[in-house]
Amino acid sequence: MSGLLHPPNEAIVADRRLQVFHAVAKYGSFTRAAEHLFMTQPAVTFQIKQLEEHFDTRLLERGHGKVSLTPAGEIVLAYAERILDLSDELESRVSELTDELAGALTIGTSTTIAAYWLPRLLESFKRKYPRVIPRVVVGNSQLTEDRVASREIDLGLIEIVSDQPAIERRTAARDELLVICQPGHPLSKYASLTAEKLLEHPFITRDSGNAIRELAESFFESAGIDVEQLRICAELGSLATVKYLASQGLGFAIASRAAIQRDIGEGRLVAIPLEPKLYTPLEVIVPKDKFRSRLITVFADHAAEQLAGMATEGSEDN
Repeated sequence: MSGLLHPPNEAIVADRRLQVFHAVAKYGSFTRAAEHLFMTQPAVTFQIKQLEEHFDTRLLERGHGKVSLTPAGEIVLAYAERILDLSDELESRVSELTDELAGALTIGTSTTIAAYWLPRLLESFKRKYPRVIPRVVVGNSQLTEDRVASREIDLGLIEIVSDQPAIERRTAARDELLVICQPGHPLSKYASLTAEKLLEHPFITRDSGNAIRELAESFFESAGIDVEQLRICAELGSLATVKYLASQGLGFAIASRAAIQRDIGEGRLVAIPLEPKLYTPLEVIVPKDKFRSRLITVFADHAAEQLAGMATEGSEDN
């Protein structure tokens, strides 16, 4: 009977050792790993020693205040990440047998959604499901879409209409795109702006793969203006930098209404509608999977509902 009980106990111990090893590898330090795990440093050292004795080889090289992985350590880390991810998934699946959702949820999101839509969305979800641990990965919409399609993340919130066959999408809402510029800029006097009126002014655009860049380029192309004709003065991944350069008079940019409300209210920027009007979609995307966890489905439903509600609030305010 004791032989039957021994393997499960070993598995539980090994799981803790892998957690500690993963933390040391991630933070590159026994001290930082101990702080993150709320353990003492000697306890962390002991767990690593036990794991190295189990494999009968060194997994970590210590020196110059930094910890690095040996070739064997690289292998153990790769498997540890897979095992710990499966452990998180196991917890989520078992918790689905009860009324309370729990476990980790990896959410990919565009920079604009992360900054201006996601905080309220997460707050309301956490109040309903406090045992869920959201992990947010921020990138442009194209990168997020690719990560969902390859199942690197559980779901995504993006600003492009996905047509990837591996993805299931829900259009939650839309947000108007506006021209932004410094008060006093020649464009600020207009009630609306066509592509032709914008052509003669320096344009602060976004990085490749950004949804708003793609929509802006489509806007100009629909007016018969090739992208090569635009007077691009900067190409930026940071929305905050885009807004700052525009507020300093270096050119105009195109941004979503949600991202510029404070700047307009505080007088740093003015916003002018495009003609014809241009909108960015707010999409919730998940991998196509008939065995998708209830946690992913519930969050996707919540996100679509919340984004639609917030978009309605925004349109009523304007």
